[in-house]
Amino acid sequence: MNATRGPAAQRHVPVLRDRIVELLAPAAARPGAVLVDATLGMGGHSEALLTACPNARVVGIDRDTEALALAGERLAAFGDRFTTVHAVYDDIAHLLVDLDVPQVDGILFDLGVSSLQLDEADRGFAYAQDAPLDMRMDQQSGLTAAEVVNTYAAADLARILRDYGEERFAGRIASAIVREREKEPFTTSGRLVDLLRDAVPAASQRTGGHPAKRTFQALRIEVNGELAVWERALPAAIEALGVGGRIAVLSYHSLEDRITKRALVAGATSRTPKGMPVELPEHAAYLRLLTRGAEEADATEVAENPRSASVRLRAAERITTTKGSTR
Repeated sequence: MNATRGPAAQRHVPVLRDRIVELLAPAAARPGAVLVDATLGMGGHSEALLTACPNARVVGIDRDTEALALAGERLAAFGDRFTTVHAVYDDIAHLLVDLDVPQVDGILFDLGVSSLQLDEADRGFAYAQDAPLDMRMDQQSGLTAAEVVNTYAAADLARILRDYGEERFAGRIASAIVREREKEPFTTSGRLVDLLRDAVPAASQRTGGHPAKRTFQALRIEVNGELAVWERALPAAIEALGVGGRIAVLSYHSLEDRITKRALVAGATSRTPKGMPVELPEHAAYLRLLTRGAEEADATEVAENPRSASVRLRAAERITTTKGSTR
């Protein structure tokens, strides 16, 4: 960890911090309450929850060892009320068994790339800085972005750019990448950004933002398996909630938010067939939605924290104990 970059509290502004506390605090008021910050990052949300909820303990999960170290330093004053776990959040069910926690009172997911990962130039997440093409959230294992760019077939590159980046010019970009890597493999983000500036039409760049934005998003999602992880994690998290437990999800692009919306709305909808005189327990809604649609950051927060501009917040409360109802 590079200590010269300063402590986490000075480097990280948690998105919608006060709203997250407002949503989760009622569930955390019970004695012995357990909250899970499944995307710990630099610990800003956990710090706010631990401060506002003196009866609660927080389990912080992250796959990034540097984030765990920074958050651990930041939250050391809370003692045994705070526990860190090095893991990917789709393993939440097994982690809770290992911690002897049969159910939890609140779960927070702040999805996507963290402030730490964006700010550390050598991680390769930010297209504004030339750096090694890495993009792994856990730098101890897994495929790098450079390996994806240099080894995937053109058709596979086009697929991930289209599916994960919603990139209109996916085929054109993939063909350009394959052409250029035959001359020399890609090793840094700067060379890839230069290619994208040439490959994306100028008219689209004037109206669609930075030409690298969608490609970098797609590569990051592919490298870290983000959507597949999220599709596994969300039902497991809902299943881990006790009655009265709450879940809050911060998403930053439509792909994540679509998965979240589908799961929470399904949980809040009765599945009793039309014409049935009585609702069976296994057909009843097991969630209550706490937000009307997806909430966004207001203008004041966006001005203070530009990374909140694209956030979408959804939250729900578990209202029944029906087993298997989140599947």
